[in-house]
Amino acid sequence: MNPKEIKAILQAMVATETDELTLETPDFKLSVRRSVAAPPPPAPVAVASAQAAPAAPAEAPPPAVDNAPAAGPPETVDAESECPGCTEISAPIVGTFYRKPAPDADPFVNVGDRVEKGQVVCIIEAMKLFNEIESEVSGIVRKILVEDGEPVEYGQPLFLIEPA
Repeated sequence: MNPKEIKAILQAMVATETDELTLETPDFKLSVRRSVAAPPPPAPVAVASAQAAPAAPAEAPPPAVDNAPAAGPPETVDAESECPGCTEISAPIVGTFYRKPAPDADPFVNVGDRVEKGQVVCIIEAMKLFNEIESEVSGIVRKILVEDGEPVEYGQPLFLIEPA
């Protein structure tokens, strides 16, 4: 399945207000779920979101301070030189990176935190869908490579986790 096909599926989900979709073929499995439990973080630009609480003023998320790279194009990170033995968690989709489930909530993880395999470490918003990104390994967060509210590309490194 190519990115255009995935984008078309996500657009159909938004148009039909579908909350969850699982598509499985012999070659791949795609699971998408809209978060409805907590209000999503606001988009970086002042655009009304269908999921935002009505009459609530949009707040810009505070800037992240943990090891954020300088603004510019996504950098290629050599996990082995940055953090020997660390595992890289990369963006599985293109979208906007958020460290917190809501503007007034605590970040999912901080540098130095212990994470378990399958634990949510961030959210990537793509086409008004908020996708929870889970850790692929158990270990310690050694570096956060993306700033809160920053756009990310497919495959862009997000975190370095030292397996423990």
